[in-house]
Amino acid sequence: MDSQTSQSSQASQSPHTFQVDLRGLVDLLSHHLYSSPKVYLRELLQNAVDAITARQAEEPGAPARVRLYAADGGLRVEDSGVGLTESDVHSLLATIGRSSKRAEGLQEARSDFLGQFGIGLLACFVVAERIRVVSRSARAPEAPPVEWTASDDGSYTVRTLPGAARPEPGTTVYLTARAGAAEWLAGPRVLALARDFGSLLPYDIRVGEEAVTDLPAPWDRSYQSPATKRVALARHCHELFGFTPLDSIDLDVPLAGIRGVAYVLPAAVSPAQRATHRVHLKGMLLTERAEQLLPDWAFFVRCVLDTDSLRPTASRESLYEDETLGAVREALGERIRSWLTGLAAGDPERLAAFLAVHHLGVKSLARHDREMLRTMLPWLPFETTDGQLSLEEFAQRHPVVHFTRTVEEYRQVAPIASAQGVGVVNGGYTYDSELVEALPSVRPGTVVAELDADTVTAHLDAVDPAEELALSGFLAAARAKLDPLGCDVVLRAFHPLSVPALHLDDRAARHEQARAEAEEQADDLWAGILGSLRGSAPRARLVLNHLNPLIRRISSLGDPELIGTASESLYGQALLMAQRPLRPADSALLNRAFIGLLEWATHREDGR
Repeated sequence: MDSQTSQSSQASQSPHTFQVDLRGLVDLLSHHLYSSPKVYLRELLQNAVDAITARQAEEPGAPARVRLYAADGGLRVEDSGVGLTESDVHSLLATIGRSSKRAEGLQEARSDFLGQFGIGLLACFVVAERIRVVSRSARAPEAPPVEWTASDDGSYTVRTLPGAARPEPGTTVYLTARAGAAEWLAGPRVLALARDFGSLLPYDIRVGEEAVTDLPAPWDRSYQSPATKRVALARHCHELFGFTPLDSIDLDVPLAGIRGVAYVLPAAVSPAQRATHRVHLKGMLLTERAEQLLPDWAFFVRCVLDTDSLRPTASRESLYEDETLGAVREALGERIRSWLTGLAAGDPERLAAFLAVHHLGVKSLARHDREMLRTMLPWLPFETTDGQLSLEEFAQRHPVVHFTRTVEEYRQVAPIASAQGVGVVNGGYTYDSELVEALPSVRPGTVVAELDADTVTAHLDAVDPAEELALSGFLAAARAKLDPLGCDVVLRAFHPLSVPALHLDDRAARHEQARAEAEEQADDLWAGILGSLRGSAPRARLVLNHLNPLIRRISSLGDPELIGTASESLYGQALLMAQRPLRPADSALLNRAFIGLLEWATHREDGR
């Protein structure tokens, strides 16, 4: 290979520098990285606070102040921070992706800074067409002030200024609004944003003469009494979230560097609704929509807290999912769990008020936490045949805790079971059947059994064999009519007398019924497959009440066709009483029975 070829090869392998389209990058930031243009003010505050933190590390007695002035469609931000030299300006402000927090001598103190990504002033181009920075370094007092001016087309200039342009160390940032963004630089908007982002920052920050910071935080202040604190925190919650809380929970996790408060919602919310929380990072508001901060079961609280340990994402608008966040989530969940335990032990009235609204959240927790189930057992409400009771009260009254898995099953059997002295818990609501089944694990010796049709029928009184034999013709006619519907007919005597018939089935019977319906509608291949799955499960049954006067009159009818129509009517009425969803065949039966009874009644009138 000759020398010319070698040189050409080396030239083709030499590195090149990326060319950045600043306008395109600003568009990317404004439409994809940041949720709103308002983050520009957070970046300005963050840079100012970090500069002060850097100077404080070297000069503990140095001034610590930030001033913002909005006027003439622009914004001026002054800080008393560490400042920049001309070389700093070239290497830091003009290089996208580089952060002053990575500069030499600051790496070891990086945990004290808010900024973790070298985007910096670039975010200000979301609202500004021009940025001007005048800075004087505290590390090199003899160096003159330096001015950096950049436009959103990607160009910038750097020049030194006379000492009078910036007598003291620090930095001043001037923003000139871009077209359509002047409202973001208006005084009232700047003040509102500064207070929203910076109310917990540790330095003296003002917009004009208006103070921004409000320290100490509401949860860290001293109060005359617990009642005074509760009122103050309720006011704080209303200002932040727009609701007055049922209660407030201190969130103090020193090992995780967390201080804050959780506010209990005054109204029930869906467990599927993602709770959002306000998180401050070293005093600066990071996000108002942190979703992964608490365990899923704690959907009944909204949190506001300050942390110095959690990592933000690149946009600094959410939290980075890592082991630290997982540990914090567990610690905060334990704090809320301890609050519930404390209420159970010392303030049952407040606990009852809380459970009246948020029992679903506690049930969600208790089904996975045996200790919480044991603690909440006397307090969690369940629908039972004895009324609204806790499982503890119900188990004390009944030797066997029967339950149903669906609300429909409960509605079928509740009136009859109650009249027969059989206690039943409605396990059809979210988490309830799981908690009933877990009852023996926290209350040894408790017998829990799922209630099925056979159990209910067994508790109903049998009819005298002679009387049942005398009614065999009536029962045969009724069974023949309901057999195509997959329903048997039995005769029993039970209370209350006002119930003429009771429709009973269970999941196995419904499964067999659905299989039979599918088999009727399937082609030959699937009909054969479904037929092979036919089970021996008991069918649904219509239990006729021999003590009911209407049943006695119907059983004395001699017309088999009329008995069939009456049986269909009783079947349909029993389904409606159980509030069961009606199949097309059931709806057709109800219509047919109604018309049949009308024809019989009108025919009877005509015959008179």
